[in-house]
Amino acid sequence: MKALIAGGAGFIGSHLCRLLLAKGFEVICVDNLMTSTLDSIATLMGRKGFHFIKHDIRVPLAIGGIDYVFNLASPASPIHYQKRPIDTLIINGTGTYELLKLAVDNKARFLLASTSEVYGDPKLHPQPEQYWGNVNPVGVRSCYDEGKRFAESLTTAFSNEYSLDTRIVRIFNTYGPFMRPDDGRVIPNFVNQALKGRPMTIYGDGLRTRSLCFIDDLVRGLYLAAISDSIDVKPINIGSGDERTLLELANLIKALVGSSSDLKFLPALEDEPTKRKPDITRAKQALGWEPLTSLEEGLAVTIAWFSELRSLKEETTHEYPR
Repeated sequence: MKALIAGGAGFIGSHLCRLLLAKGFEVICVDNLMTSTLDSIATLMGRKGFHFIKHDIRVPLAIGGIDYVFNLASPASPIHYQKRPIDTLIINGTGTYELLKLAVDNKARFLLASTSEVYGDPKLHPQPEQYWGNVNPVGVRSCYDEGKRFAESLTTAFSNEYSLDTRIVRIFNTYGPFMRPDDGRVIPNFVNQALKGRPMTIYGDGLRTRSLCFIDDLVRGLYLAAISDSIDVKPINIGSGDERTLLELANLIKALVGSSSDLKFLPALEDEPTKRKPDITRAKQALGWEPLTSLEEGLAVTIAWFSELRSLKEETTHEYPR
């Protein structure tokens, strides 16, 4: 089986490349390296069955013999997509369109990596797939939120018009090794601040919640969604139901690191969701999937990885791998 992974050099994409290779797939990793580098896939280069193509998915790509197309290509961190709002919208629009056409040409199964951000700042908790969300279409996060909502609509339209076999997975907060240290999201921020003994910055009062899924569990869910014959184009949530406040999360990371960092409270960010927790009933029933890694276990692995990066940086003149 041959799979094309757009955004394959990114955090989630690189882990998916490894999983599919382990499952015996031939993997074509496509990435323009806008928000990633080759460091995350360096150990895969030259490996049998792995191919890397530097390419912008907004430009048509002609490749044959593909069985699966995974679209993970988009800036995903608020820091990155707010710096590149137009790129983010067009990547999720034109880029998704070009990949869908590629899937049609190959009669391939298509999986869109969507996001919990389509729910916006939810008024329903936890969030089931049937919930339409509460999104500000002109806010600072709208380029990503609305870009993914459009990508979902486009994927659904291709399914209906071309009878394309499609999957839409709404990914909730995910963490683990190979996240960029400058990613700007809560886990890299807290872990790096704790390791350096710097104040751990909390935006708002610390009572906003997140449900964090370890990367190994997440990519296993993507794989099951892709190969399953028991689901259709209707979206499916993949994420953890272990909901924690940001204050709880900061204190847990502080304890696991053994850090003396203080907590520093800053004004809340614009349009940041107050609560985030998936209803994963459909994933459990249709895929037999649920997270297997506890937050404490996953954080221990992630902290060790960031700690090693920090040691490498201190020993060399190189910057952190991105």
